Amino acid sequence: MKVAVASDDRILISEHFGRALGFEVFTINDGEIIGQERRENIGRSNGECGSCDHNIMIENIKDCDIVICYGMGKRIYSDLTKNDIQAFITEEKTVNSAINKFINNELKNRLDKLH
Repeated sequence: MKVAVASDDRILISEHFGRALGFEVFTINDGEIIGQERRENIGRSNGECGSCDHNIMIENIKDCDIVICYGMGKRIYSDLTKNDIQAFITEEKTVNSAINKFINNELKNRLDKLH
């Protein structure tokens, strides 16, 4: 399984999926992290509503099963779902905290935070 966590600085989770500079992509097997890589968020927003390219962003993480972020719009959420990528919207602040809670089935999915 692969999990992408939206992050600008590899430490904190980005406030918004579409504006994130990149993703920390974790490969998980039997509850253990067996790999990690950094991917740039190509197609990301320039700050204006609707300026991100969902197709390019999804193509960049199409091998991931899960995406974790702090916030995202309903449209990208729907596009991720159509591409069999499950989105977790979290209140966790750090990448490490979110991935560890995800592995331990403790990460709350706050879909009420979709906008």
